[in-house]
Amino acid sequence: MEVGTVAASGTAGPAKTARRLARCALLAAVSAVVVLLIALGGGGALILVGGLAGLALSAVGIWWFLAHRGPLRALGALLAVAAPATVLTLYVVGGVWVNALVALALWGVALLCARSALRRPEEDGSGTMRGEPAARPEKPVLIMNPKSGGGKVERFGLVERAEELGARVILLDPSADNDVTALAERAVAEGADLLGVAGGDGTQALVAAVAAEHDLPFLVISAGTRNHFALDLGLDRTDPSTCLNALTDGEELRVDLGSVAGRAFVNTVSFGVYADVVHHPEYRDAKAGTALDALPTCSRAVTATASTRPSTAPCSTRSRRSWSATTRTPRPIRSVPTPPEDPVSTGANSV
Repeated sequence: MEVGTVAASGTAGPAKTARRLARCALLAAVSAVVVLLIALGGGGALILVGGLAGLALSAVGIWWFLAHRGPLRALGALLAVAAPATVLTLYVVGGVWVNALVALALWGVALLCARSALRRPEEDGSGTMRGEPAARPEKPVLIMNPKSGGGKVERFGLVERAEELGARVILLDPSADNDVTALAERAVAEGADLLGVAGGDGTQALVAAVAAEHDLPFLVISAGTRNHFALDLGLDRTDPSTCLNALTDGEELRVDLGSVAGRAFVNTVSFGVYADVVHHPEYRDAKAGTALDALPTCSRAVTATASTRPSTAPCSTRSRRSWSATTRTPRPIRSVPTPPEDPVSTGANSV
């Protein structure tokens, strides 16, 4: 009964703020419509029709730019830029650009308020949980990817720091095809009582699956590029070496490990075009260029697959143990329920 009272009082403030933001979003949207109606006699119809036409043409141009190569891609880029520029010129010539800008600004305010109203408030403690102090591991084994995060392993001296704290480090060879799962299994067979990863979410997922299978704690080191999983755990993404403090003073908590078609993921699972793009070896070093080069082929392949053979993959979750760097007093760490980021498209995780 007392816990329920605390939870209710703790969420009253954020709930009231969310209602206010929702009202502001509605008011801004209505005001944008009113601005258009006021200008209707002096060109409001021009604003509406011209804006919708420009939006449609821009969308077509963006699609051509992303889904095609050669002249059609160049034409798409031109259309995506020329359409809004033409609409803006039309507004200026017609003398309704002020109304258009005011309506656009009000729609922006409406979207911002609506997004803020729907966002889960940080004050809500139902999505967080505290870890429990854990004993220091005797034979920790950490797998590190030297290419992750643009070379964070070397830049932050993670190998030397981990070895100083008593961990055995397995450094992946960037020029070889590393079987991360086999490396983790071998470490367990040799007596490891903790597994950890300094790398991206794809590598994290492979080793987390092994840790869950053997009910071992899993240490997350934020040495990837985006570090989505580390972010959800509340870890320091600016200095991955702080995560190594968990080797001597760690707290342990249970979070869910997701599974799609037998493949584990720790934070996000993706299907379709994005999943195909990130499987290209060049994606790690040249994300934008690789995506633009691969998108036409991937989009056509995904469209053909979707139209001829819809695929389904069973999803499941199971509990596993995760370690995180801590301070002397336990701090809240956001739990990770079922979702997340290792892309699964061809049946293999990207590392």
